[in-house]
Amino acid sequence: MGANVARRPTANDVAREAGVSVTTVDRAMNGRARVREETIRKIAEAAHRIGYHGKGLFEDRLKTVVPEVTFGFILSKKGQEFYQIFAREIEKAVAQRTDVRIRADIRYASSQAPDEYARLLSELGESCDAIACGAVNDQRLTQVVQRLKDNGVPVFSILNDFAQGVRKNYIGTNNMKSGRVAAGYLTRTLKQSGKLAIFVGGNRWHGHDLREVGFRSFVREVDLGFTVLDTLVNLETRQVTYEATLDLLNRHPDLKGIYVAGGGMEGAIAALREMHPAPRVGLVVNELTSESRAGMIDGYVSMVMQTPLEIICPELVNLMVKAARKDDDGTVGQHFLDPLIILPEMLA
Repeated sequence: MGANVARRPTANDVAREAGVSVTTVDRAMNGRARVREETIRKIAEAAHRIGYHGKGLFEDRLKTVVPEVTFGFILSKKGQEFYQIFAREIEKAVAQRTDVRIRADIRYASSQAPDEYARLLSELGESCDAIACGAVNDQRLTQVVQRLKDNGVPVFSILNDFAQGVRKNYIGTNNMKSGRVAAGYLTRTLKQSGKLAIFVGGNRWHGHDLREVGFRSFVREVDLGFTVLDTLVNLETRQVTYEATLDLLNRHPDLKGIYVAGGGMEGAIAALREMHPAPRVGLVVNELTSESRAGMIDGYVSMVMQTPLEIICPELVNLMVKAARKDDDGTVGQHFLDPLIILPEMLA
C-alpha cells in the first residue's frame, strides 16, 4: 500500500480560508487587476495559516501597496522598568498599523549629556523618516533638530518638551498640571502641616521644571502652613535619591511629604522603609512599576501619577505617520494628556 501523502493547499483553499472568491485570489497573486490592500492582507494571512506554497507572492504584493517607513525613538535608561514598558508600548502601537509598514529603531540614552542625545539624533536622522525623542533642553540639540528638519526629518518631543519652536510636536502629560496635582494631594491628605520636599532629575529637564513650578505655586495658593524645601536634583538615579532622602529625614524631623517629579523613586521608597518601620511621610511618585506598587501596598507610596503610554504611543505613531506622509497641516503644537491617578485603594 502506498503511504498517504498530505494534499498541498491550493488557491481554492486560500479563497475559502480568506472568505473571498478564487478570482480575487488570482488577481491578488498575479496583479492583473487592482485589489484592495485590506483584501490582499486577508489573503496573505490566510495563505500563511494554511501553509500555501505561494504565500510569498501575496506578501510581495502587499509590500507594493503598503508604504514602508522607518521611525526612530530615543528613550532614557534602558535598565529602568518604565522605559522598558515604554518600548513595548511603542512596538505594540507600530504593530497595530495596517496602512503602513513601520520599522521601529529604538535607542537609549544612558546619561543626561546633550552630546549623547545629539549623536543619537544625528545617527537616526541618516535612516529615519521621523524621530521621537525625550531629551534634555540644550541649544546644541535645538541646532541638531533644526538640521534634521531642514533635511525633511521631523522630530517629535516626548514627555519632556525640548527644541521648542523647531520640533514638530510635543506629546506627553501637562507637566505644570502634574506638579499641581501632586501638591494638591499631599496638602489635602496629610494630617499635619510641615515641610515638603521635591526631587527633579536635573535642571535641563524642562518638564521637571514645570512640575516644580506647579507644585510650589499650588502650595503657596492654598496656604495651609506647608513649606517647600530647596529642590533636590537626583539625576533620576536610585542611589542619589536614597542618600538624599536619608539626609532629609535626619535633618528635618517635621518632613511631611516628598514628591519625586522624575525618576529615582526607588531610592526614596527604600529610604523611607529603612527609617520608618511604619509609614510616616507622604510620597507621590511617577509611574506604576513593581517597586512603586509594592511601596503603595505597604503604605510608603501615597499616590502614583502614571503616564498613559497606552494612549500616548498610538497617538505619537499616528502623528509621525502623518508627518512622514506630509498628510498633516504643517503646524507645530502640543498634545497634552492627563496623567492617570492611582491610589492604594485601586490596587485591591
